[in-house]
Amino acid sequence: MSSDFSPASKRPPRQSRKGLTSTGARKAASKSARSRAREFALQALYQHIVGRNEATSIDLFTRDLAGFHKADAAHYDALLHGCVRTEADLDALIVPQLDRPLAEISPIEHAVMWIGVYEFMHCMDVPWRVALNECIELAKEFGGTDGHKYVNAVLGGLAPKLRANEVAADQQQRTQPQAAPDA
Repeated sequence: MSSDFSPASKRPPRQSRKGLTSTGARKAASKSARSRAREFALQALYQHIVGRNEATSIDLFTRDLAGFHKADAAHYDALLHGCVRTEADLDALIVPQLDRPLAEISPIEHAVMWIGVYEFMHCMDVPWRVALNECIELAKEFGGTDGHKYVNAVLGGLAPKLRANEVAADQQQRTQPQAAPDA
């Protein structure tokens, strides 16, 4: 039997995916401070939803996690404390977009939707498309297999209501014909 015939030799060569982990997620070094803040807020909100823990105790725990120093602490604070403080209002906006009872939604997707709706309502410095995309990425990285599609549908349905002018301007810009380059 030839020594060059091994199962490993039949595998295609490894592809270089700069900036991505083996699972396809972005490497930590390539994430912005705000993206990291959303990740830590997601973890904290998950603890709140599942364990019904108080935001202050979750906050103390989360700030001790590795890598928190690289996150935008102010944005994390706004997301965690803002979502917990307004959870009933956030759920009131989310529930009409759902095709099932809120109790059947994964806690991860629920927390991601809280983050998205909160950013739509209170973080006007974050463009709606950025907030939506960041939430989709969170759902891809931490949620179930197709959870990101559900998050996209719910938040995509809420964006025109919560950011009406911004969404309308974006749609208008997309429908306008591009000007021909000068010849």
